[in-house]
Amino acid sequence: MTKFDELDRYEMYETEFDPIHQDRQARRKRKPRQVPPTRHTPKATATDFVDAAIGLEAGFNTTYQPSRHESGWLIESLREFYGQELISDVNGLVKGGKEASVYRCKAHPQTGMEWVAAKVYRPRMFRQLRNDKMYRQGRTVLKQSGKAVKATDSRAMRALGKKSTYGEQLAHTSWLMHEYTTLKRFYEMSMAVPKPLATTSNAILMAYIGDEHMAAPPLSEVTLERGEANRLFQLVVENIELMLQDGRIHGDLSAYNILYWQGEITFIDFPQVTNAHVSRETHMFGSAVNPDAEFILERDITRVCEYFQKQGVHCSPQRIMDHLWYTYVAKDPEDMLAEASRFTQEEDISA
Repeated sequence: MTKFDELDRYEMYETEFDPIHQDRQARRKRKPRQVPPTRHTPKATATDFVDAAIGLEAGFNTTYQPSRHESGWLIESLREFYGQELISDVNGLVKGGKEASVYRCKAHPQTGMEWVAAKVYRPRMFRQLRNDKMYRQGRTVLKQSGKAVKATDSRAMRALGKKSTYGEQLAHTSWLMHEYTTLKRFYEMSMAVPKPLATTSNAILMAYIGDEHMAAPPLSEVTLERGEANRLFQLVVENIELMLQDGRIHGDLSAYNILYWQGEITFIDFPQVTNAHVSRETHMFGSAVNPDAEFILERDITRVCEYFQKQGVHCSPQRIMDHLWYTYVAKDPEDMLAEASRFTQEEDISA
């Protein structure tokens, strides 16, 4: 069993024994007896009226009918996009997850697009981030403007350390903004990622891959012809290489977060984007290092290769890893210093 298999097994156990998961299972087993309604039984709760008011107040009523537990935070998260005339409707759930859910939205005519995708993060109390400390090493904390929180901001640093309500909100905002700024950066580099359009405190709006009938499936659900598999594998490696040239590692790459549509691939899910610089040669960079970078990159490459090997592609994860690592990471310290400086440079993307 490899160290990657052990990590996957740990994540499975983490989900199985998670208190929220267990509580849900228990509730399913003890469903309350249904009481026939009477004239004294209220037909709606206060929560129902509040959730409805949120949508009506903004004039934002969606074709997609969210479940009761998601309606309030979904409408609240997307209302700003509606007000900015970026979306006109929410038509369906594309993908649900423990961390965030993706919805297909009807684009406003002024965008020049027919459909867009909104990635909406779940409320903090329900969201489950797996071992996020590993990925946050070497990353600055970002504000919603896209600028870094200064290390001299004692209030913010203290809140993050104590994990206060303010600190948790800062951490949430930074997690989301790292995904958005990474998408923006990679799209400008002509990488295979969706075009980012806008962000709010709890959602990211981007180009939608697919059509009105179905969203682009992940590679994990696709069987490729040998020739196409070889071509797409080369594209995947080229995009990993471009990330490393920019000092970044995807952080959670596999066939599950590479979309396939009409013969092309698109990389998604970047909140765990990782600094490619490592501490053993770059102690001079202070916080701009990630001692787990080599492990994270090797895991990304191994998982991708496992999928393509099943599609008939002959590839060696170790050879690819060695080539990319020693070409782009374990190199001249002065070059690494310049790249680390660019990685942590403040960038205002609010425009």
